[in-house]
Amino acid sequence: MPRPAAPGLPRRRRFCHAGSRDTRAASPPGRLHGHGCRSSPPLRRSSHTPRRHRCGTRSCTGHPPRCRRAGGEEDPMRLPATFMITACLLAAAAHAAPPVPTIFAPDSIAGDADDGAAAFTPDGATVYFMRGTDSFTLVESHRRGGRWSTPKAAPFSGRWRDLDPAMAPDGSFLLFVSNRPAAPGGQPIDAVHAGQRRAGQGMNLWRVDRRGGGWGTPVRLPEIVNRCSMTFAPSVAADGSIYFIGCAAPDESLRLMRTTYRDGSYQAPYVVKLGDADAQIRDPAIAPDRSFIVVATKHAAQQPYRLAIAFHTTAGWSALRDLGDSVNGGKHSMGAQLGPDHRTLYFYSDRRLPPSDPHASAAWNNGDDHIWQVALATWLDAHAGPRH
Repeated sequence: MPRPAAPGLPRRRRFCHAGSRDTRAASPPGRLHGHGCRSSPPLRRSSHTPRRHRCGTRSCTGHPPRCRRAGGEEDPMRLPATFMITACLLAAAAHAAPPVPTIFAPDSIAGDADDGAAAFTPDGATVYFMRGTDSFTLVESHRRGGRWSTPKAAPFSGRWRDLDPAMAPDGSFLLFVSNRPAAPGGQPIDAVHAGQRRAGQGMNLWRVDRRGGGWGTPVRLPEIVNRCSMTFAPSVAADGSIYFIGCAAPDESLRLMRTTYRDGSYQAPYVVKLGDADAQIRDPAIAPDRSFIVVATKHAAQQPYRLAIAFHTTAGWSALRDLGDSVNGGKHSMGAQLGPDHRTLYFYSDRRLPPSDPHASAAWNNGDDHIWQVALATWLDAHAGPRH
């Protein structure tokens, strides 16, 4: 498929960047934890009553059950063995212990700085991520001998406020967010949204192409994509389309958007219908084949952002499924990114290890934002719907 050509966030408010911005509450456009700032109460979720299976679970213990009809009487036909085995496997998966995230590179990357948004090269040997507090720089680390190197500023970052890196699935280019001037010799862009202006806190999407073993010169994406100063959190699909957060007409609210790449140009973005009408969506991580997406979401301004997954079906996107409390620890979980295997989720959170954990005394276990990783196999393997 055609490769897109280059087109011609407050001290310990961590990553509350305008990008993550909360569209419901007036909040300063730094990296607002609309991306969602943290001191929010836990998200209330509706109570859930476990589904009663019509067929008993005794088959899982070796006793073939009889299937009961809706009225409660037994069906004289016994279940086929393959059906019973499948039912047992699904039941076992449903009751399996939920996956627990682990800290990424605790011996070399996690430390006393706020880190987030990890973008890997396809071979998994290099990672780019954002680091900082009031401002942000994109840094890179290389894996050598099973250990990650000390992060250093990426060659195209260090002067401006750069964040949210996103690698193309084939590694041919990297997207990121920056406040750098839209034109040479200009001033850093301001963030203007909801009647507020923050000097130098704006965010636009930029692209830098791979040039041999290095990188070219960053290029700002066209105005049709960067139509406002609050354009952030990109994620790239294999077809070249970009999912991101941007301003949607008519009220300029921050919404999940998608721009496709056709005939050598990015097309006008459109709003992606995902989640309930009142859901606030941030930080998309799209699968290369667009079969699923992980986002940070909440419904009220004072709620924390939580990670959730949705699958693409013939009827559009499925309902969002919360990844659960084992994943959504701390005061927020955001910055979703997929690893090079496309089945491991990387995200940032201020979660801390419990005192009983043998690593609880580690210097990085300090309540700052760090990069965490968790396998998505539980959700991906359980999904049996059509693929897009």
